[in-house]
Amino acid sequence: MTIDGTPDEIEKSWWYNSRTGEVEHGPESPSMNRIGPFASEEEARRAPETLAARSKAWEDEDRREDSWGGTP
Repeated sequence: MTIDGTPDEIEKSWWYNSRTGEVEHGPESPSMNRIGPFASEEEARRAPETLAARSKAWEDEDRREDSWGGTP
């Protein structure tokens, strides 16, 4: 989801609270505990899995870049 930064759009988005494991509608908790924004409650609930998949993809990409021109 792309947020243009308007207060109305931010209030309508969903967030995952990494401290409590709860999903929030709108920015309820401090920003350091929020992951998002997400377009739906379901997307926010899947935040831990989404983050893990993205982290793995970045790690794999870094590994490919580090081995460029060499043996993988």
